[in-house]
Amino acid sequence: MTRVCGVIGRSLRHSISAVFQQAAFDALGLDVRYHAWELAPEALGAHMARLGQPDALGSNVTIPYKLAVLPYLARRDPLVELVGAANTIVNEGGRLAGYNTDVAGFLRALREDGAFDPAHREALLLGAGGAARAVAVGLLSAGVSRLWLANRHRERADALAAALADERVAVLAWQSPAFATTLAQAPLVVNATPAGMLGEHVALTPLPDPRFAPGALLVDLVANPLETRLMREARQAGARVLGGLPMLVYQGAESFQHWTGLPAPIAVMRQAAERAMRD
Repeated sequence: MTRVCGVIGRSLRHSISAVFQQAAFDALGLDVRYHAWELAPEALGAHMARLGQPDALGSNVTIPYKLAVLPYLARRDPLVELVGAANTIVNEGGRLAGYNTDVAGFLRALREDGAFDPAHREALLLGAGGAARAVAVGLLSAGVSRLWLANRHRERADALAAALADERVAVLAWQSPAFATTLAQAPLVVNATPAGMLGEHVALTPLPDPRFAPGALLVDLVANPLETRLMREARQAGARVLGGLPMLVYQGAESFQHWTGLPAPIAVMRQAAERAMRD
């Protein structure tokens, strides 16, 4: 029996998940077909019921459904509760279980591709949505000494700080003098906003005039395009830069292991993702 898997989202025309996940299934000789499931909100319930059928392995979940799927899950991994979002669903004998692989994917990319150990370091996080929540949980668990949050809508950053409930977390007013000072001193800056993403946001940047600390690392979670305006301007300002593709592949590899119980062929997945981005 051919099994099915896929990614749930609202607009997936720029998603490459189907490319590298299918490459992983094919590399291991698994009879699985990975689909891009674009769903309107009113279709989500029926689709979640479909994921409980015997031929379904599960699904990835992307914007805007990482929170919306939570009521349909029979079981949630503790990390899902901590982050407040699920990006991976596994069909466990007809019951749906939710996982969050964004945290592990981000930390692996940060350490292996960014050559940055966040323990006892400060970090500035831009954004307060689902991706920002995963990054914040990851950085706090990895031992940052201080996590600064900034979002265009201050109330969302305040709500995230309250949810994290950690004395190491502080909120900065967007583009305030204190924000500029922190940006110029932080060894790690993470963009978890959609600014720069392929499509209507591609020309945007959250930092119109960036000033970075010497040797600082700028991580842009945007995976498509490979280089965003923010990354280009950060490099010109003297920062090291890391795009979102490694995190995308690593979180996908974690999902693959949840579905199959097998080690993911990460090299195959990354090569397929990079080819898709160049095409």
